[in-house]
Amino acid sequence: MTVTDAHTDPTVDRWTAVCRLDDLVPERGVAALLERSDGSAVQVAIFRLLDDSVRAVQQLDPYSGAHVMSRGIVGSRGEEPTVASPVYKQVFALATGRCLEAGGKTPRPGLGAHLEPFGAEVRDGVVHVDVAGPA
Repeated sequence: MTVTDAHTDPTVDRWTAVCRLDDLVPERGVAALLERSDGSAVQVAIFRLLDDSVRAVQQLDPYSGAHVMSRGIVGSRGEEPTVASPVYKQVFALATGRCLEAGGKTPRPGLGAHLEPFGAEVRDGVVHVDVAGPA
């Protein structure tokens, strides 16, 4: 099923309205506690970029083990939007969650090196996040 199908199929409840785009400050993050379709909770860091697009990744920093990614520093590597962890400064691609710079550190035991990405989009001025899983 494509993302477009998920918007038009009433049996699919993947997307959660989080806030209005105007509530977000460009290049700043916010945290949201959302519920996945399986009932499990997930903390998500949501970022508004300068072009008013939005990106969402897991709030849990895999290197520090703290839920702090929404407080990270937004930047870019070339054309790729990034966020740097506010703790040890690892740099992650906001579109994919891939760790671009580990800074010589290793993730906490049991955690992977990358962030889980989530689909995020703006519809009618409202930010929606796909809580079903990776983008």
